[in-house]
Amino acid sequence: MSVTVDFQPVFDGDMPSEAAFEAWAKAALAAVEEDCELSIRLVDEDESAELNGQFRGKNYATNVLSFPFDSEIALEPMLLGDLVICVPVVEKEAEQQGKATEDHWAHMVVHGCLHLLGYDHIEDEEAEQMETLEIQILQTMNIANPYALEGEPQP
Repeated sequence: MSVTVDFQPVFDGDMPSEAAFEAWAKAALAAVEEDCELSIRLVDEDESAELNGQFRGKNYATNVLSFPFDSEIALEPMLLGDLVICVPVVEKEAEQQGKATEDHWAHMVVHGCLHLLGYDHIEDEEAEQMETLEIQILQTMNIANPYALEGEPQP
């Protein structure tokens, strides 16, 4: 299985490398058995807020938006969809939560990729399943549990 990432860094600022985003996406999608493709677009707060308002009815910038591709036609490679990640929000969250910025970036990519695969966190049971999978994927990259409370022991 191969993962192709269409990387679109439209935000002009300091952020991880394209190779890092590809590695995080590949880790998140390791269980997918067929070749797949997704886009990762890095944006500013204005674009994130506009998309969040248009598609979710929430008029503020958010960390990651996932837009799964839905088609009745089987395509090769399989098109998963698009991730739109707001650079300033991710950077601010990492600082506020006392997390390593690279680790938070990885978490946002993994979280978004799982949404593209159909995972959600609206219901408690779904959230627990999705968070468990995120933790497992991040551990394969030696990244700590992003949901652990400060001072809580890491598995």
